[in-house]
Amino acid sequence: MIKVKACQRLVKEATYYGEELKENEAKLQQMKDDKKDHYDIKKFQEVLAESQMMIPDSICRRDKALEDLKEFVSLLKKEEEGNSDLMGCEWMGEASKMVGEDESVATGGDDVAVTAVDGLEEGEAF
Repeated sequence: MIKVKACQRLVKEATYYGEELKENEAKLQQMKDDKKDHYDIKKFQEVLAESQMMIPDSICRRDKALEDLKEFVSLLKKEEEGNSDLMGCEWMGEASKMVGEDESVATGGDDVAVTAVDGLEEGEAF
């Protein structure tokens, strides 16, 4: 559970830094267009540079955590093959999805959309 939550956090963090970079670039461009104070622009360029430095580090940490989780999941699948409680638990499912070992991911099951037809009459189009 801890490894899954750590991976989820690191994936969100890497995504957040990418979004923050785009927002800061737009804000810097707006500051330049509005001809704000040169000192403010210079300081904001430093903020932008710090954002750019964080992206490779966060991606590296995310990838390392996902690789650790993948190794952990494969080890558990080998060692606890007959343990249906462990293999069927929510966290194992989440871990398998994150590392790409979920059956629906492996077989391309995500391409199929499910349509609810409970309220339709016979012959009625959905």
